[in-house]
Amino acid sequence: MNSSEQIITGRTESTLYKAWLQYSEPDSSELRNLYKGMLERVVVEGGVSRIPPAAVRELSAGADTMLGVTPEFMDQIPTNGEGPYLWICLHSEENGYGADRRKWETRRDAYSLKYVLSAKEERLELIAASKAGVIYGIFHLLRGISLGFKPAQWAIEEHPVNQLRMINQWDNADGTIERGYSGRSIFYKDGEISKDLDRVRDYARLLASVGINAISINNVNVHEVETGFITEEGLPEVTRVAEVFRDYGIALFLSINFAAPIAVGGLDTADPLDAGVREWWKETSERIYRHIPDFGGFVVKADSEHRPGPFAYGRDHADGANMLADSLEPYGGLVVWRCFVYNCMQDWRDRSTDRARAAYDHFKPLDGKFKDNVLLQIKNGPMDFQVREPVSPLFGAMRATNQVIEFQIAQEYTGQQRHLCYLVPQWKQVLDFDTHAAEEGKGQVNRIVSGSLFGMKYSGAAAVSNIGEDECWTGHPLAQANLYGYGRLIWNPGLSAEGIAQEWAKLTFGSDREVIDKVTDMLMASWPIYESYTAPLGVGWMVVPHYHYGPDVDGYEYSRWGTYHFADREGIGVDRTMATGTGYAGQYFSPNREMYESLEDCPDELLLFFHHVPYGHVLHSGKTVIQHIYDTHFSGAESADGLRESWASLQGRVDAVRHKAAADRFAEQAEHAKHWRDVINTYFYRKSGVPDEHGRTIYF
Repeated sequence: MNSSEQIITGRTESTLYKAWLQYSEPDSSELRNLYKGMLERVVVEGGVSRIPPAAVRELSAGADTMLGVTPEFMDQIPTNGEGPYLWICLHSEENGYGADRRKWETRRDAYSLKYVLSAKEERLELIAASKAGVIYGIFHLLRGISLGFKPAQWAIEEHPVNQLRMINQWDNADGTIERGYSGRSIFYKDGEISKDLDRVRDYARLLASVGINAISINNVNVHEVETGFITEEGLPEVTRVAEVFRDYGIALFLSINFAAPIAVGGLDTADPLDAGVREWWKETSERIYRHIPDFGGFVVKADSEHRPGPFAYGRDHADGANMLADSLEPYGGLVVWRCFVYNCMQDWRDRSTDRARAAYDHFKPLDGKFKDNVLLQIKNGPMDFQVREPVSPLFGAMRATNQVIEFQIAQEYTGQQRHLCYLVPQWKQVLDFDTHAAEEGKGQVNRIVSGSLFGMKYSGAAAVSNIGEDECWTGHPLAQANLYGYGRLIWNPGLSAEGIAQEWAKLTFGSDREVIDKVTDMLMASWPIYESYTAPLGVGWMVVPHYHYGPDVDGYEYSRWGTYHFADREGIGVDRTMATGTGYAGQYFSPNREMYESLEDCPDELLLFFHHVPYGHVLHSGKTVIQHIYDTHFSGAESADGLRESWASLQGRVDAVRHKAAADRFAEQAEHAKHWRDVINTYFYRKSGVPDEHGRTIYF
């Protein structure tokens, strides 16, 4: 179906709104007929009431839209005549699958899909370890049908590599979203939780379809209204949201204000070692679980960017986190404690204080001091979601502490969903990075955050959401690929960034091979293109303060935030070596430590993150730093215009609604890339006095 509007689950929705859940008809009539026969009859072992209503709705909607059939659900294998069917079994001891029970229990979200053909019957089997596993299995089946899988191809067992697969909303009760670039919040309006949660329910569908199992629904910078969500007055409304996500196997978390005992509890202290404070939190947790029995736990930003925390009382992060963990422990709740802690009142004249060092310096000494139900949430890099950073050295440094890696889908520093920047290749590089915290070849970040390397009890990934009330959810229609890709990658870090892009393109735009190939190529090229016309060689920032959109090379250079590049007339970069700089390079294991310490061995793409070098320094590419800056900014602007042309060539092959929405974004990107080019090149020409060897136009 290529129309811009189709009927799904009883509503008329645009192709923009349905994102990757288009449920387009399979190309092959043979394939349609095969699946049509199987999905007409669905046998649920023990009765349909054993599986989640969301799974029933999704299977019915997908069968109707893709195959034109309405499944008949039954509780026993049909005896009236031969014919294929789908068999769903929720794995448990009582239904006779005790032999494999241990495996299924340790992989709670697991499922298998298998095609069975014999002389007696033909069926497709979905066996799941839990109700959530049924939902994931149904979505995988529908995805496979959309992608053109033949029934005989189904012989898979799936389970997520990461136990916790979380989304962090940075939504505020007034309807704004901090670092949100896709309209206002779908959760809040006029200082309260929205009355109509239909769109939240559709969001839950999108998240469950890629395996997300947890969400925190408010900003980590917790304001007055949101502080009250954990009170008796606030919890009934939060409970409504929890019920929506529960239907899709997603646990609800709340970001909490560490000073809540003072703000809403009537106490005069929030000291984590104070008996009254500890009792208040225990009473609060008991209250929350009375309302929300499957509540996930707390997300905490403390002692960071002026947020309250245990430092005010002479306590450390372990004291604060463990106090909250004690209150949640009886109910199985988790504390997700963010490691984004640094001096945000730095004196720019101070060359010894290094923001990049902060997370390691704060948390490494506390390894082993956190309770079992505390997880440290560590940003993928040591700074703040820049287009290029090294991997945080905290990964691998803490062998006795549960860890969660934090990504940002929202593109705060990577084009704000006005520019195309497919981030899955960046995340993939981070997850594949060998920390050398274990024997050769076994210290990858993905093994650390999955818990497999050090045997962590809890582990996983979290990411800052990129959705809002815009019709297409993400502002730029192609930015949906980042939300889809995040879910798929943390379910299985072994997937390739290109494979995920191809999946998303086909699910979103249908089976036109030219569209799939061109969109995939655009996605895969977009991160290098964005990097090439913005901040060079790992130096980062260079953006308009606060808004973070557009070039301002010195915008943060004399600020309190610790985000410096130290460009002068001779050169640029931050000396983070042990020999002459801040010593940050020494936070890594060998041989990464030596690689970053060495001017000769440091990768070009991170050179200016670790070293201050002259403009004439020759890179591994053979170019000087200054010529690299000129060349990449000219080629980057040209490539951004190439993205615009590539998308324009798909007019008539992509429905008009989506084509126009994306075309407007690509036009803005092409013009903005030229602005980046001219600002950056002019700045460095004025600093260095070195002309472009190709004589191209630089303004001075």
